[in-house]
Amino acid sequence: MDPGPDDVRDAVRRALAEDLGSPALDVGHDVTSRLSVRAGQRGRARVVAKSKGTLAGTACAAATFLLLDPTARVVVHRRDGESFVRGDLVLEVESDMRCLLVAERTALNFLQRLSGIATVTRAYVDAVAGTGAHILDTRKTTPGLRLLEKAAVAAGGGRNHRIGLYDQVLLKENHFGFARPATYEDVVRRCVREQAAPVVAEARDVAEARAAVRGGAAVVLLDNFAPGLPLREAVAAVRAEAAAAGRIVLTEASGGVTLASVRAFAESGVDRISIGALTHSAPAVDLSLLVEGVA
Repeated sequence: MDPGPDDVRDAVRRALAEDLGSPALDVGHDVTSRLSVRAGQRGRARVVAKSKGTLAGTACAAATFLLLDPTARVVVHRRDGESFVRGDLVLEVESDMRCLLVAERTALNFLQRLSGIATVTRAYVDAVAGTGAHILDTRKTTPGLRLLEKAAVAAGGGRNHRIGLYDQVLLKENHFGFARPATYEDVVRRCVREQAAPVVAEARDVAEARAAVRGGAAVVLLDNFAPGLPLREAVAAVRAEAAAAGRIVLTEASGGVTLASVRAFAESGVDRISIGALTHSAPAVDLSLLVEGVA
């Protein structure tokens, strides 16, 4: 998922307006900078890493400075997806000083939050290296920031699941519950028949997993299966049912996956592992903006 320039500017504009209390992004609303910094004064600053991690959010940071001061000069020294360690220079900016001070917190919020997601994702990706399993995100994202957070997952080496409710059929327990008395297999088959996109169907046991394949699901989401023998047996059942139908059906594990257990899930033979914690629980990385003086 690669958000376009309009998506980035939109998110940054909302964040700045929230901080300034000004939809017009009137820098004068920052009462502290207005009273302490001379109008028209220019300054330089740099963003430096205070911990190690994987970078994401540089487009948001640059847009923050440029939205407030179109004459600002922003130099990005690290690209999204690159690793950094404490002391590394991430970006430099020269700008109107009042604008720079207004932008500081918003730029860092985007960088720290999105780099945190990329860093956690990279840890999960590294943990399953060599198994053939791919790490996927979920819809458990910050409201209004989904495209940016999914881009951060990609920067960390992960893959994006569906973007929203509109771009993929994903049948879960509640859908099957409300679809009764139709059988599990019939619900899947109806969705496959009426929707051109591949259908993902959640299964809570081996019987449901087999029914999902018979119904035509392209992916069987094995939810809350313990890694090891239970998950291996479910994967084998899906593959046997798919082989009998002359099809290839992917398997996905979800539920209860942690960094400590993700390798065991991957070694159980699944093709994909979806993890909500990539976005809903990623801690921010430590970055700092250091003002270097008057330009």
